[in-house]
Amino acid sequence: MIQCLLVDDEPLALDLLEDNLRLVPSLELAGRCRNAFEAMEILQKKKIDLIFLDIQMPGITGLQFLQGLKNPPLVILVTAYDKFALDGFNLDVLDYLVKPVAPERFIKAAHKALDLYRLTHLNPPPENKPEAEYLFVNADYNLVKIVIGDITHVEGLKDYIKIHLSTAPRPVITRMSLKAIEEKLPGNKFIRVHKSFIISLSKMISIRNNRIKLENAEVPVSEFYRENLFKRIEDSHLSGGS
Repeated sequence: MIQCLLVDDEPLALDLLEDNLRLVPSLELAGRCRNAFEAMEILQKKKIDLIFLDIQMPGITGLQFLQGLKNPPLVILVTAYDKFALDGFNLDVLDYLVKPVAPERFIKAAHKALDLYRLTHLNPPPENKPEAEYLFVNADYNLVKIVIGDITHVEGLKDYIKIHLSTAPRPVITRMSLKAIEEKLPGNKFIRVHKSFIISLSKMISIRNNRIKLENAEVPVSEFYRENLFKRIEDSHLSGGS
């Protein structure tokens, strides 16, 4: 059972959330809160897997509360305003529900939470596979699975990144920083070659001047990253390409 916390300053909204929660047997109500302070108290006492969180609350808003959590559980925002959607997804929320929430829309969001919970908690990677084989990103309001071995390069575009894949004609675009995706990728297989580009070393074909040829594109290498790139290539050559 997934332990759920409902946070909303309106009693009627909490009642409606609780009614919807009963529609999904795998969700269990762990607590109801009228503000962020009450929610923090419950988080300190109980293991919470999923929060249904209102944004506009007196004192600390839902977004401010979420920003203050060091290791937040899964979060689904529930609000009367759609203008905060990008802010929410920038904080890696799972879904964004606009009041009044139809039961079928609530159930869809709940099932998305269930799927991700099962992937991350019930089916952990085998101990003999220390490196992750895939990751999930939010794209077009969907949770998209990215196979790490399919990534040729990642391109940074201000608040967004393009994840280019050898198996797809178009990149996956998601709201994330290049630094954030770099931390998720295995460092022995990927390298930063430019302030706006990370490449897969296995997908690199050649280097000429300041251009790197990949399987499906060419990207620049800047002077700042050039020395480190050639050191990685030399180390790989000396170790037999392992």
